[in-house]
Order: sequence, then structure tokens, then C-alpha cells
Amino acid sequence: MSTCHKEVKEVGTMAKAIGNKNASFLKLVVERALSMEEKKKQQEALVPYLPKDCISNILVRLPIDSLQRSRLVCKAWYTIINSPIFIDAHLRRSESVLIFLSSIKRGSLYSSPMALIPPEKPNTISVEVKSLQSECVPVFGLPNLSPFLKSYIQCLEINDGKSKIGEYNISCLGNIRATCNGLILLDDKLKKGGLIVMNPVTRKLIALPLGTLFPAHVESYGMALSSATGEYKVIHLFQDELGFIGCETLIVGTRLWSWVNGPSFGLVSWFGCEPVSAIGAMHWVPHIDHSDYVVSMDVDEEKFHTTPLPKSCRTHDGIIEMGGFLSFVTHEEVNQIDIWILKGLGEAWTKQHSITMGCIMDMFPFFSLRMKGDVIFKREEDGSFYAYDFQLQVMTRIEMENGRFPLSCSFLPHVNSLVSWSSREGSQDLCN
Repeated sequence: MSTCHKEVKEVGTMAKAIGNKNASFLKLVVERALSMEEKKKQQEALVPYLPKDCISNILVRLPIDSLQRSRLVCKAWYTIINSPIFIDAHLRRSESVLIFLSSIKRGSLYSSPMALIPPEKPNTISVEVKSLQSECVPVFGLPNLSPFLKSYIQCLEINDGKSKIGEYNISCLGNIRATCNGLILLDDKLKKGGLIVMNPVTRKLIALPLGTLFPAHVESYGMALSSATGEYKVIHLFQDELGFIGCETLIVGTRLWSWVNGPSFGLVSWFGCEPVSAIGAMHWVPHIDHSDYVVSMDVDEEKFHTTPLPKSCRTHDGIIEMGGFLSFVTHEEVNQIDIWILKGLGEAWTKQHSITMGCIMDMFPFFSLRMKGDVIFKREEDGSFYAYDFQLQVMTRIEMENGRFPLSCSFLPHVNSLVSWSSREGSQDLCN
């Protein structure tokens, strides 16, 4: 006999002790509880029990926006989605995108003064305001940020020769300096030389301590995951007035930068291209043209290496991460692009592919899709994107849904994930 049935049977006995009026009320409450129990049993009969592993296997296939909503369905799903094992599994299945900043446009010069203020997108948060709030800065102490100085953080999703812009509803004042596994490194414009690490999907962020200050054109930032410790590192390379290169690293979540012996004098003279993280190291193309080698820093050992390239790197050649390896993409001839693969520091390059269809000399290699494997190129002439499908051996111009490519000076490879900079964060609230 269920608990509710026992309580109904005992109502008669309780009625004698407390009076008929109270007894009627008690009987009504117990009958209501009994009715709810019967409905629960009916629901359980209609919805079969699914093992936890089965639910996890279904949830991991959902797109990131659906996954964010699914964690609010029930406590069991919330626990599954927030677990480090699930977050890592979802990351491994997530496709690459390009993250970029889109400036907030002004109104027409002939509009009213109020029309010059661009309307804020619904549910938009400011990186700077959120960072100050996380440091317990009182509301009256928050700065008055001009809407004309802000940019929106957006992403460009590419699929089957078409692309669309994804929204995070996040505004910021600074530039995106580096990305890694869903985390982005942003300038903190409210603090000179300040930096912020953020996951734009979960909106979690952390302000980093100040490091060595240098102008942007003589410094380079990278972010990588240490395979030895499972910690995320920010790597800062900079050049002083005499041409010497310095380097410092920071484990995200700690408060002190560590000094690293930088590459020898003259090895690096240019910071025009973003570094590439692959094969456990961060890699730089060291010169603006005719680079004969790449400079690499082992993320775990924090030691610099030089690796000769199979041929001199020219203006429209470049390095990208491809299938977990370092790839060198070079224009061999007018109608041919060769792709070389390096599987480990100290190993030799291997020619993996030769593209002979649809090649254009001003195509610069941008990144490789994590799941499908297509290499994405960007043309210097008009800023358009092209994708090369290795299975079909076809080069396709990527179509934009509105017919226009977004205007941005910087696109960085990114992946939308639930990753945090610390495994301990996996059990905490992902939507602040």
C-alpha cells in the first residue's frame, strides 16, 4: 500500500481528534496528493526509462543553442551537460567557425540626434560591465560606455558551401587576440594592457593580471591547452626597441606571469599573422615574406624550436591546424596549391595534397573545418571565402545568406563549446 493510501485510511482516526471541519480539509489534501501520485505513475508508464549514457549520447549531438536550453529541462540533464566528460565529448564533435567583431553602425547623418544612437540588441551583455561586476564593482561605479565604441562578437558558420552569421549577443570594446577550444582572449579596454578570457557561449569570463606592456604591432598572443596539466596557457611574444624577442606565459586562473627564454635574436621580425596551435606547440611565421622556417614554442616544456619549411613561405602562403597536425599551405604554381603536414616537432614535412582545381594566386589559407576537413581560403582581392572539398576535389565559393560577406579586419578560427579554463568549473552554473 502506498503512502498516500495509508494517509487516506488514517484520516478517519484523525477526524475524531481534531474535528469534522479540519478532517474534511485533511482528506482533501491527501486525496489531491493521491491524484498527483496516480498521474506520476501514468507518466512513467508512457515515458520509458532511458539510461544516463543513452541520454548523454543524444544530448551531445544537439547544436549549442539547443544544448543550452536542454540543461534547464531537469536536474539530471543539467548534471549531464555540465560534467567535464560531456563537455569534452561535445567539443570533439563541434565544427569550426570563424569568430569576428562587427562594429555597431551609426544612423544616417540626416536622422535625429536620438536616431544616431544604435539600438542595443535584446539580451545583450557588455564584456567590460560583466568583468567589473565579477570584481564586485558597485553599480554606481560602472563607466558610461559609448555605444559607438562597441562591437558585437559574432561568428561565421560554414556548411555545404553556404555560410550564416551566428549571434552571441555580446558587445565589447577590445579586439579578439586569440582563441582556443571555445575560449577567446580579449583586450580589456578599461585597463591599459588588461586582458579577459571568455567563453562567449556560456558567458563566463575571467580578468587576467597585467603582463608586459607593448604596442600591438610588436607583440603576439596565443592560447593553448597543456596536454600535461590540462590547463590553458596564454602565451605572449613581444619585441623591444632593439629587436630582441621576449616571451611570458600565464596559466589562466593564476595571478603571475612566468618569464620564458624567447627565440634568439633575429629569428622573428614580424607579427602580422596570428600564431597557430598544433602538435602540442604554438607556431609563428617569423617574416612578412620569404620565411624559410617556422618558430615554435613547446607548450608543456616552454622551449623554442625552429623547423625548416619544405619551401620558402611567400605572401599568400601560410600555416594552419589541420586534423590535429600543423599544415603548410603553399602556392606551387599559378594553378596549384600544395599542402604539407608536420606530425611532430623534430619530424619531417610530408606532402599530403595537391589542389589543382579553382586555385587563385591571392587565396590565403585561413583554417580547416574540424569535422568535414575542408580547407577554407580567403581572397585578398574582395575578402570572399572559398572552401576546398578533398573528397569531391572541388573548390567552391562560399555563399552568404544576405549576399554580402561581413566587414571585419580580423577573423579567427573558433569552436562553439561549453569549455571552461578549469575542470573544476564544470559543475558550476554555465549561464551567468
